[in-house]
Amino acid sequence: MHSLRHKSYSLGRDCLRTTTTANARQRKSYSAAYVTVGRLFARLHHVSAVVVGSGPAGVATVGNLLEQLGEGGKVAWIDPAFRGGRVNRKYREVPSNTQVGLFLAYADAVKPFQEISKAAPKPNALTALEELPQNQTCSLHQAGDMIQLLTDGLTKHDRVESCVGRVDSAKWDAATSTWTLTVRDYANKKDVVRSAPLVVYCTGSSPTTVALPTPFSSSLRLLDLDTALKPSALARNLPADRSLRIGVMGSSHSAILVLMNLVHLAQTSHRKLRVRWFARSPELKYAEYRDGWILYDNTGLKGDAAKFAREQLDGDALKTSPAGRVITRVDCSGGAEREQKALAAELPECEYVVQAVGFSRDPLPRMESVGEGVVFDHVTGGFTDATTGEKVEGLFGAGIAFPEKTVDPEGNVEYAVGFMKFMRFLKKVVPAWVAQTGAK
Repeated sequence: MHSLRHKSYSLGRDCLRTTTTANARQRKSYSAAYVTVGRLFARLHHVSAVVVGSGPAGVATVGNLLEQLGEGGKVAWIDPAFRGGRVNRKYREVPSNTQVGLFLAYADAVKPFQEISKAAPKPNALTALEELPQNQTCSLHQAGDMIQLLTDGLTKHDRVESCVGRVDSAKWDAATSTWTLTVRDYANKKDVVRSAPLVVYCTGSSPTTVALPTPFSSSLRLLDLDTALKPSALARNLPADRSLRIGVMGSSHSAILVLMNLVHLAQTSHRKLRVRWFARSPELKYAEYRDGWILYDNTGLKGDAAKFAREQLDGDALKTSPAGRVITRVDCSGGAEREQKALAAELPECEYVVQAVGFSRDPLPRMESVGEGVVFDHVTGGFTDATTGEKVEGLFGAGIAFPEKTVDPEGNVEYAVGFMKFMRFLKKVVPAWVAQTGAK
């Protein structure tokens, strides 16, 4: 009897093991089927390349890819708005630091742009630029209108598939050498899939904010840099009928433009406005035009900002200039510790503070096949895995978030940010991207 019970128990255990094994095989089969269906679904929505972002770099990337991929290559283009990126959304009232001729060179740099220009009804944004002095700067709204004209033309191109939405995640499939992107389609309010061997992030940057020392006045508020760079918004957001003190941190192009806007307000509608300018040096840096190249091309002041700085801010000029009646410079030189002390001593006197201290990359979509993030190569435009150090296949970047590293004849290292600078970089690297990935 005991042996029968033992045999029965063994038989039951064997049946359980058999059932469990069968279930595991079934789950594995289901999993394989899901992978197969997923890959099939991705292939149904397969394109040659995907570009994320529609600012000046995104527009230039689509143009270069159309030129390099040949007649059969299709590009999926993803952006929440297709309205010219941050430049067109936020900075239309900002004076450029780029000459008009370079904006027109950008618009003529690739064949797809030339075709759009030729087909566009006249007058248009390009003809408006053509009427301006080519060796002078202009307002960014004129450059933004040009970008919008090119964007509208590209979204109608028969080899461009545009999607109004955002990329939620991206995953690399080594077996098929393909990126699969999950995209939230705003127009249809659903997730869609796009796959390609080549993906380019032109995802942009936003103003940087840094931690500030204490103590402060309890009413100290951050005045957004985007607002401070837009004179009409700045006037609306600041009270005009009482005494007002604003702190401005920084000495670069955006900081000087903010100071210029605040001085104008103080001289017109906001007579009681005064400024504390937190600067690390009384001497500012200017772009210097040399024989065939520009010293401090990316970090030096240009255009209206340079003119205002030379005449009213730099060195001893502030003591006697009209701007000097509005601005008090606070010395933040001598390192981080002295800077923090200067801020702690003077910022509590301010009601608002503007941080014009640079721009930081906007977050990238979640990448399931990458470890702790990616590191950008400013020479090739590619990425490496931050955890393993290995090359990330098929993924590239361009624009203000991912600029080219340049070295001038005097050995100064800078990062090239500007419409035509993005275009020059892309014309160098896109042929290599297409060759490496086999995109076609």
